[in-house]
Amino acid sequence: MAPTFDDGSSLFNFVVRDGYGVKGLVDLGVSKVPERYVQPPQERIEKSSATSLEVPPIDLSKLGGPFHEQVVGEIVHAAQTLGFFQVINHGVPLELLESLKEAAYDFFGQEAEKKAVYKKGTSPSPFVKYGTSFAPEKEKALEWKDYVSMVYTNDEDANKYWPQHCKEVSLEYLRTSVDMVQKLLNVLITNLGVTLENSEIVDNLIGTKMVNMNFYPACPNPDLTVGVGRHSDMGTLTVLLQDGIGGLYVKVEDDMNSAKNGHWIAIPPISGALVINIGDTLQILSNGKYKSAEHRVRTTSDQSRVSIPMFTIPKPTQKIGPLPQVVEKDGVAHYKEMAFQDYTNNFFGNAHEGKKSLDFAKI
Repeated sequence: MAPTFDDGSSLFNFVVRDGYGVKGLVDLGVSKVPERYVQPPQERIEKSSATSLEVPPIDLSKLGGPFHEQVVGEIVHAAQTLGFFQVINHGVPLELLESLKEAAYDFFGQEAEKKAVYKKGTSPSPFVKYGTSFAPEKEKALEWKDYVSMVYTNDEDANKYWPQHCKEVSLEYLRTSVDMVQKLLNVLITNLGVTLENSEIVDNLIGTKMVNMNFYPACPNPDLTVGVGRHSDMGTLTVLLQDGIGGLYVKVEDDMNSAKNGHWIAIPPISGALVINIGDTLQILSNGKYKSAEHRVRTTSDQSRVSIPMFTIPKPTQKIGPLPQVVEKDGVAHYKEMAFQDYTNNFFGNAHEGKKSLDFAKI
């Protein structure tokens, strides 16, 4: 018989401090979601009330060709409205995408003791972290997710410290994804009226790269939980590999001219496609012209699933703020300038709560 964890502190210790994670609960045979994971009604994801994104993926192979301007228009429109879009012919090998998913399952399929080696405080590197939920010490309800996070510093450190199960494919994913991110940022920054020749803007925006592997174990009561709560990403652009199961939802912003304002849209998995989403840094940089996407993840009762995001963010010491060329055109700055580390500290200092993290940057 599976333990009930009626004592909230014993569950917290088991899942968080001892490193067993959500998978540890599932492996014990829990038949219902523990109270610590039950979300308040307003945070639960009603699958039946969400619509599906019906926009076709953007074909990046057409950039630089006769349909260049059309593709640029599609990218810019997506960045200005939903903040999410999918891309195909992106330059990341399709066989690598499959290998990534297999590597994620291999890593999370290990015994808890082997994963716990990478817990904060015991990990051989401060740039590799295994954990669960987002900010468990601050959350009223935990998220039904385990993860391993790998911040890139250089190849030598990655090969030495990243987990054996996933370092090779994760490094290749990072390298090939960065090429695509640079192309997308060239389009988006140029559209703001900024000349990129001899400019370090793009390099500064992606000074730090990080690959995460997320694992969402099958959940006995998916209607009561979330895999990831409402949030926007703090960085510049995020590249996301979904598996074929799905569960990603994006909120239509209230200031969009749409009958779906405030509604949630499912981002269906498309074979061979990658999901791109705008982060807070790009919304700040564009003075609000581009929209960081508020999104969340639903759990499923049928089977476990994985997702693998690659985050591009500025270095901690990098100053972020609206581009002067954009402010000159707009006549007013909507966000203040700050060191990215200050924004990061605020972001990770709180539980997920939609796009509230952006309030820290507003004037």
